[in-house]
Amino acid sequence: MKKKNLLLLLVVLGMFAISCNKGGTNNEKDTISAQKPIEIAAPVANAITDFSFDFFKTLQTDPQAQGNVFVSPLSLHIALGMLANGATNQTQTEILKALKAEGISLEELNASYKKLMNELPLADPKVKLALANAIFHKNTFPVEPAFLNTMKKDFYAEITGLPFSPSDLAIINKWASDNTNGKITKVLEKLDHSLVMLLMNALYFKGDWKSKFDATQTRDENFYLEKGGTQLVKMMNQTDTFRYASLPDYDALQIPYGNGQFRATLLLPKNSQKIDQLLNTYTINKWNELQNSMHITLVKLGIPKFKLEQKFKLNESLKKMGMTEAFLPMQAQLQGINKTAPLYVDFVQQDTYLAVDEVGTEAAAVTTIGVFVTSIGPNDFPSFICNKPFAFIISETTSNTILFMGRIMAP
Repeated sequence: MKKKNLLLLLVVLGMFAISCNKGGTNNEKDTISAQKPIEIAAPVANAITDFSFDFFKTLQTDPQAQGNVFVSPLSLHIALGMLANGATNQTQTEILKALKAEGISLEELNASYKKLMNELPLADPKVKLALANAIFHKNTFPVEPAFLNTMKKDFYAEITGLPFSPSDLAIINKWASDNTNGKITKVLEKLDHSLVMLLMNALYFKGDWKSKFDATQTRDENFYLEKGGTQLVKMMNQTDTFRYASLPDYDALQIPYGNGQFRATLLLPKNSQKIDQLLNTYTINKWNELQNSMHITLVKLGIPKFKLEQKFKLNESLKKMGMTEAFLPMQAQLQGINKTAPLYVDFVQQDTYLAVDEVGTEAAAVTTIGVFVTSIGPNDFPSFICNKPFAFIISETTSNTILFMGRIMAP
């Protein structure tokens, strides 16, 4: 289905926004008191939110991001944060710039990731949320111990050495499936011979609406397409009190899950404005202004039921956001992972899943970063081509004993 005016719901669900209304009316006080606030350093919180809108805005310009788009900025931010710990010099500077984390130390960034890993899953007992990180590396490839220690300590990463033979695909894809409740079952189709490491983050969310939709009120209704025409959808309906705001260019509404600590935010453009135009101008400041503009009121709400499964290659979007050197063979600086091997990032990929129905929302994302070793070109090392008569010797090395010796005149 092509429902562009659902895009903000998708990006905010992808972020799993943890911001809460600091004031609140009387009928919110009991709910707020039952919540467990998650407080991370303000610069990091702002960086993740700023990155989320900039990333989505940039992805909208990518030809692969036509129609529906659902991504997880948080999953991508954490995965790139892992990569930043293995990067040095200009490569690390560019990654932090893309993450909107310039001026934030890796120690402060890592501490915030660790806090999110620990506290997000416990925020609401009525919502299931799981975060997991993993590193798969070629078992013959030496990885800096300091890097692996940081991955274990701050990211709780599961670290596994593998031959990276074709049979190992099942192990990697099973990790993705296990950590997304079976919603994302295959992230890779093959393992390239130059691949030496995979950095992976998985994020899973399942939350019931605080006020569920009555399935008997779900009806077939027309959905008006941006390019003209209509499409029949299953429209869920309910009338209840929600946090709502009517602004000059759009209306906004928030639907709480569980105890209200997690919310879905919907933006509906007004007049002739299109959703991509609205999101192209959206910033962290507008997001913060929206939170202050919302008030609780009775609203007649309708949302289509839908399900999405998507895959995005994010190299070009990240390059547009200033992260370029990491993708360049012989120029990327990833000495934090290995001090001597010429490593570079071959791909950054995200697989996502989203289902919205009368009961609630189930969403999942797996971000995968493929680190490759640069192949040496054919002219960079000596050739030894046995295309004329040659000797053939078999010996035992410790005693230097020659066991067999031969001359091959014509194979």
